[in-house]
Amino acid sequence: MTIYALDSDTISLFHAGHPAVTMRCAAVSRQSLAVTVISVGEVLSGWYKLLRQAKRRDQVARAYFRLAQSVQFLGGLQILPYSESAIDRFESLKTLKLGVRALDLRIAATELEHGAIVVTRNLRDFCVVPGLMVEDWSQP
Repeated sequence: MTIYALDSDTISLFHAGHPAVTMRCAAVSRQSLAVTVISVGEVLSGWYKLLRQAKRRDQVARAYFRLAQSVQFLGGLQILPYSESAIDRFESLKTLKLGVRALDLRIAATELEHGAIVVTRNLRDFCVVPGLMVEDWSQP
């Protein structure tokens, strides 16, 4: 079975109701959709940051609502772990000096360990990782 691992930016597009992303997610089995634990951390960190910045009651309520939505969505997906073998692969990728930020390299290493396809708009960074399969579902 092919595993499509959604990057945090694709998750954001899905939550925003992006038509092409929503259609592609619906077109594959739920068992084929995954996310790395790294992306889970990115998504949740974004909501925690928004919560810390929220000043008004409506902002706080909205941020907690969106946090709950994200947790429910992410909980329904297979979460790919950042294993010791993925850490070894990350260390190897770092030596290639690809110019890719560390979090994206960790995601790439995890995807490579699981033979997953990264679903992202960030083609510029992910396409330079040797052997990594990448798709952009944001385009119809």
